[in-house]
Amino acid sequence: MKKNRAIQKIKVLFRRFETLTGLNLARFIPRQSTTILEKPKLELKEPRLLAYQLMGDKTEHLLPLFRELESNLQKSGLKINFRAYVSLTLFAAILASFSSLTLVPIILFLAFKIPLLPAFLFGIGGSLFTWAFSVITFYMYPVYRADKLKRELDDELTFATGYMAILSSAGVSPERIFLSLSGLSLPLAVSAEAKNVVRDVNLFGSDIISALEEVSRRTPSDRFRETLEGFISTIHSGGNSAVYLREKSKQNMRLKRISLRKFSDTLSVLSEFYVALLITGPLLLVIMLAVMAMLGGGNLGILSPDLLLDLVTYLGIPLGSLVFLIIMDAISPKW
Repeated sequence: MKKNRAIQKIKVLFRRFETLTGLNLARFIPRQSTTILEKPKLELKEPRLLAYQLMGDKTEHLLPLFRELESNLQKSGLKINFRAYVSLTLFAAILASFSSLTLVPIILFLAFKIPLLPAFLFGIGGSLFTWAFSVITFYMYPVYRADKLKRELDDELTFATGYMAILSSAGVSPERIFLSLSGLSLPLAVSAEAKNVVRDVNLFGSDIISALEEVSRRTPSDRFRETLEGFISTIHSGGNSAVYLREKSKQNMRLKRISLRKFSDTLSVLSEFYVALLITGPLLLVIMLAVMAMLGGGNLGILSPDLLLDLVTYLGIPLGSLVFLIIMDAISPKW
């Protein structure tokens, strides 16, 4: 009888809450399954989920080989579990290796009329190369992402500390400072780190110091880690955080000026290399090859002047320009 009364009271409270909020709580309550035993289904949602379903249990003995990858994965900011990423790496490597083992012999046998046995041996070699290339690519991708995040944080730290100093001078609490920093409309890396702090405080129930220590442990930027550790020490000691942030902003501004001066010197050197390697050099080479083709000589083995001219024009210059663009993107400051 008492149990029925308690159930009735709970139902009344649910109805009152639904009336006040306008929500239908019934749709949030999971329904009991009608079947007692149900086999897990393999759902094709995302590649990482599929890889984890297929290979998650089989990667246990391989995880010690990827321990350094776990640290780089945490610093890269990728929202993926370590074991799930290892499973995705192995699954993609196996899939690419099997595709290479299947397609390379077929293409060599049908298109190039190579005998079946040499074509199959080429397929095995291509499969091994594809396996190694896939594993190395997945292994190095978090390193690239961590380095990219580090450069973005270092570029934005000058303005982020100035913004935090203004809020702290106005008497804003550290929690509110990072909440305001996370709500900026610009897609900044500092805002993403501030969102992690706000998530740990509001969702996981951590205090502001524990949340800052967790972000400081995972960040790839040494300057950002130093700033957070100094901010934590200031909160611990009861010091003036506004004065600390103003000093850090001035220090970061001086470092910003030095880095921009170094970038200007590096840019002048790169521009000279670009003119010499991709403007003057190809121009002289094209003139020389054109003259050689007109005279009807100057073959370099199987490479005729016409073929060399095509390689320089359609392959060498575009690839060289692409390499310079990648280098410029890697060293250019975002702010």
